[in-house]
Amino acid sequence: MYDTLLRDGAQTQGVDFSLKDKIELTKEIDSLGIDYIEGGFIGANPVDDDFFNNLPKLKHSKISAFGMTHRPSLKANEDKGLVKLANSRLPAVCIVGKSWDFHVKEALGISNQENLKIIRSSVEYLIKAKKEVLFDAEHFFDGFKKNQKYTLEVIKTAFDAGARWIVLCDTNGGTLPHEITEIVSKVTSLISGKYLGIHCHNDTENAVANSIAAVRAGVRQVQGTLNGYGERCGNANLIALIPTLKYKMGYDISVSDTQIKNLKRVSDKLDELLNRTHYRHAAYVGDSAFAHKGGLHVSAVNKNPEAYEHINPEKIGNKRIIVISDKAGRSNITNRLKNLNIKANEAQIEKLVLAVKEKEKAGYAFDFADASFEVLARSIISKIPDFYEVKSFRIIDERRKNALGKLVNVAEATAKVVIDGKEYNEISEGSGPVDALARAIKKAVSKKYPEVNQVSLIDYKVRIMQAEKGTGAITRVQIESKDKQNNRFNTIGVSSNILDASFNALNDSLIYQIIKTHHKTKKP
Repeated sequence: MYDTLLRDGAQTQGVDFSLKDKIELTKEIDSLGIDYIEGGFIGANPVDDDFFNNLPKLKHSKISAFGMTHRPSLKANEDKGLVKLANSRLPAVCIVGKSWDFHVKEALGISNQENLKIIRSSVEYLIKAKKEVLFDAEHFFDGFKKNQKYTLEVIKTAFDAGARWIVLCDTNGGTLPHEITEIVSKVTSLISGKYLGIHCHNDTENAVANSIAAVRAGVRQVQGTLNGYGERCGNANLIALIPTLKYKMGYDISVSDTQIKNLKRVSDKLDELLNRTHYRHAAYVGDSAFAHKGGLHVSAVNKNPEAYEHINPEKIGNKRIIVISDKAGRSNITNRLKNLNIKANEAQIEKLVLAVKEKEKAGYAFDFADASFEVLARSIISKIPDFYEVKSFRIIDERRKNALGKLVNVAEATAKVVIDGKEYNEISEGSGPVDALARAIKKAVSKKYPEVNQVSLIDYKVRIMQAEKGTGAITRVQIESKDKQNNRFNTIGVSSNILDASFNALNDSLIYQIIKTHHKTKKP
């Protein structure tokens, strides 16, 4: 398993890894037990150079660096990039070379034979420096389709020069699985699969399928990136490939049963580091990957999870979720209450089922608002106390010129909160009206329940439920919050007034945090 997130994944539009990011991600990839981590393009930029000069200590993974064959006008020992690879303290290096004669002519402007000499001398130079050499055969599959004889000659030259791995690259991402199988099968008659790797891009949404096809045809190194990050449409997603190869296909990979339990955590952490929303429907690790909504499905899952799950989610660090919605039957509600350690009789369950259906009819959606569901459930079944009461609030959102004449927005909220019969009036400013309101309410509530200060809003979504009514339509607000332990939870509010809907969702998040502290409830 070879991860190229820090190099190929860094070419994703909008992704710019800092030195701290690269070091932190290297440790996370190492925690999965992946064999190789490609740290970057040595000599290409200051961040990559700083990374190679400040390598963290790893337990499992081997660090490699990326580079190119030497330039046509230079000898191997004269090319600065190749010299840096040779002089590095890295055990493995990966160099990319042209394997499509079209690129040899158009990009390099040299003859096919001269390209072969460059490949041979580049590999031999690194072998003399006692490096484990990987040769990335760029545009291999496109080149094979156009000039099979020359493309095979390219990889045979690199292999005979001493390259440990010959990596077949679908650089444009346009090859399909059946073509991969056919071509790789021909390559293995020339070079044994134990020396071959596969590097697929996802331009036809086939990178994972192509990688699997290549493995079945004989290759024994798989390159990709965590969460499939990469230029254009991305690379083969190692987060999907690791459990597929290990559990579905039975291959012996370096990732152990213990390490693979970090899969979801590492996947989530990568997206969080990049400030990107984690894809809920991602295979294996998505929050919805093992979510069951239909009552019939839930009933079957309760009897035997294999009825609707292709793998035990706990194997890869995920969990089963029973979704609460107007399509939910008693099985959904019962299962969710069981997970929350809430005991309820038949009458209470029936009341809760009806409450869920009525609220969703009004515009609520508990699919992705489990914290709001728990607040509702406890209010009906276990009669949670009135921790506090927000008697009223007022928000002023003003747009004005500051002393420098620049237009600025200032939000100020006043909240009147009653706790144990005592009234508190608090005023706070915020970056926006919802932030200001949250600060004012928390300022009052924290006088008795300081745990609410742990709650921070990390995402805020608004949906108009009746577009035809324009500004008078029902508005649904969904808030994602987290505590100091980075536990995330979602709440929801609905109203014809967007600030009222926001208050409902915000209020649920604070009540949920108090419940979680006092009832030791499980994270939804």
